[in-house]
Amino acid sequence: MREGGTHRRWWVPLRWRILAVNIFVIALLVGGFLYLDGYRRHLIEERQERLTQSLLLLNQALLDAPVSRHGTIVWRYASATRSRIRLYDRASGALRLDSFAMGPPTYALRDPAAQGLNRHAARALDRFLDWVVRALPPEQYIEPTADIARSWPELRAAKAAPGRITMRYRFAPDRTPMLSVAIASPGGDILMLVNARDVTRNVRAERFELGLILAAVTILSTLLSLFLARTIVQPLQLLADAATRVRLGRARDVTVPRLPSRGDEIGQLARTLSDMTDAMHARIDAGEAFAADVAHELKNPLASLRSALEGLERVDAPALRQQLFAIARDDVWRLDRLISDIAEASRVDAELSRTRFERVDMGALIGDIVAARRSLRQDGAPDFAFARPRIGATMVLGEAFRLTRVIENLLDNAISFSPPGGIVRIDATLAHGDVIVRVEDEGPGVPPQAREDIFRRFHSVRPKGEEFGRHSGLGLAIARTIIEAHDGSIVALDRPDNAQGACFELRLPAAVD
Repeated sequence: MREGGTHRRWWVPLRWRILAVNIFVIALLVGGFLYLDGYRRHLIEERQERLTQSLLLLNQALLDAPVSRHGTIVWRYASATRSRIRLYDRASGALRLDSFAMGPPTYALRDPAAQGLNRHAARALDRFLDWVVRALPPEQYIEPTADIARSWPELRAAKAAPGRITMRYRFAPDRTPMLSVAIASPGGDILMLVNARDVTRNVRAERFELGLILAAVTILSTLLSLFLARTIVQPLQLLADAATRVRLGRARDVTVPRLPSRGDEIGQLARTLSDMTDAMHARIDAGEAFAADVAHELKNPLASLRSALEGLERVDAPALRQQLFAIARDDVWRLDRLISDIAEASRVDAELSRTRFERVDMGALIGDIVAARRSLRQDGAPDFAFARPRIGATMVLGEAFRLTRVIENLLDNAISFSPPGGIVRIDATLAHGDVIVRVEDEGPGVPPQAREDIFRRFHSVRPKGEEFGRHSGLGLAIARTIIEAHDGSIVALDRPDNAQGACFELRLPAAVD
């Protein structure tokens, strides 16, 4: 019990361990992708919020300043925000001011064809990230051919809602974010554009760090997988080698490892294989012993039969020949009975393993047997005392024919040891979830030292005066085999009332309703 019970709580089933290792890496990878996508959205939203605040301040400054100072104000705001600011005439929509025309550009759009291989790889990873998180890529940023207010969709939306800021998110040719905010104001329509290249740099830097973490976790996961493979493959290989040696016929030299420190499926498999091998050893030993016992038991009647037949060839006296014929007839009868009992003993296990058990009322079964025997009872023979329990009180799951054979064997045994006119008592009761059947006789009883031996095959202790060879010594052995196949037990005891005689008690699990 200690092998499996104490350690089992510390072991996680193999399928969960293997699944956890694989899911951990996958979950980390998916979680990393989701984190990067959320991180990028957060940076873009933050930048758009800053642009919105800058646009509101710029609009208010333009409204408060004279037109002559608009150019200076636009340039200062463009330089401070690293953006491109366009101011369009409110009425005509013509371009009035462009910060790029007032000084050096605050950003430059880059041609991806002129960039190196590392940038192409970075953009490929960007596309893969978008594909994994199912992010719809924004539209491409394209400068309009005619730079007027209505060429910009954000300005058209702003004109439809004066005083309201509209935003737009596009991709530059090199897949860096192009952010724009626009407002339609009495002082003019304002468009602010920024190439948020730093957002892409920050996301890629974060992705690189996450990649390092993922690489470390992958290495750790690989090592854990190798460890799990070792803890799985090595003991399985030991068990497979042991099973192979058993299959090759060297079972007696094989010790199947039980792996008592493992409480998982492999530990259970090891102990099951070890128990199965021990059971097979026991069956082999029992088969060999049974074969030897059969050979020994058959030799006696065969030797007697051979002597009788040889004597018939040399004896002419009718009386002596008649006596030899009687000996030969008895030997043939003994051989026939012995072979029949041997055949039943050898097949009872196999037949019971294939039999479908049904509900059997032991009280009714014993009552029928006792009634049949009473109808054939001769004068002076032992009588039976049986208090039939109420119907359904002693139900078991079993095979009625085999259970009948057990009761018949016990009654035959009790009758053979009972004195003339004696009483054979039978009880059937239900106690603690078991159906208990006791058969008591008034014979000499069974000595304590012989109470286990009498259940061995071919072990026969017979009453004084009984003719040798009338019993094969298999009756009680067959009874125990049948009862154990029903998950029960049978033992020889002293009588509960301390009177002279033997008591055979069998227990069977009660059938659950």
